[in-house]
Amino acid sequence: MSQHRSKSEPYILAAPNGARRGAADHSALPVTTVQILEAARACHEAGAAGLHLHIRDTEGRHSLDAGQYLETLAELRRRVPALDIQITTEAAGIFDVSSQFECLRKVRPAWASISVREIARDNDLADRIYGLCADQGTRVQHILYDAEDAALLTRWQKRGVVREQQSDRLLVLGRYRTDQESKPSDLDAFPDGDSPWMICAFGKQEHDCLVHAASLGGDVRVGFENSIADRNGDTWDNNAASVAALVARLKEDRS
Repeated sequence: MSQHRSKSEPYILAAPNGARRGAADHSALPVTTVQILEAARACHEAGAAGLHLHIRDTEGRHSLDAGQYLETLAELRRRVPALDIQITTEAAGIFDVSSQFECLRKVRPAWASISVREIARDNDLADRIYGLCADQGTRVQHILYDAEDAALLTRWQKRGVVREQQSDRLLVLGRYRTDQESKPSDLDAFPDGDSPWMICAFGKQEHDCLVHAASLGGDVRVGFENSIADRNGDTWDNNAASVAALVARLKEDRS
């Protein structure tokens, strides 16, 4: 990526849990609705403008349950009204494309993250999913893992499968592996583009990657979904501690 900063500061999206980690990975990783609400409030107070929301079932497993999403969204709007909420449609090896479609149709979220490689599992539904989001006013952030995902997104945009206004991208630096260690240069694998973009990164260099992306004009996603440790390998006390440390580094970088 060779884009230059076009704004004074990046948008910070907190991702406090994800689909895979649990309390065994970190005691402060939020799993229950009450824990998610508290993490959201704390992350917002620490400087996050938005929340990347994953919900869990009663066994702590990743869920796309529309009823639970709607209840959680209502509580978040009540308790942290100034916080933007983005729901995930992540399959996580559990859900098919039709389940992702039904989640979007029933929840009608203001904002959702959607992986192009996951939707490509059912090309017949791809057009319907992006059309649904356009019709109901759901802002889409496309999850891209590599240049092939970016090329697929470009093809779908040219064909009109992805609608004109659906241009936001989340560039994932790495994979969901226990040994994944992202580095700032991983961003170079993605093609340049004019549309809004954000990154997330894994491991001890998470904040280094985010600060680098911000210097190029990107927005950033931070939290225990991607990393629970700082550059020294010490675990953060909680998600808000990681957000606060990132905010401080970004301010230092701008000064």
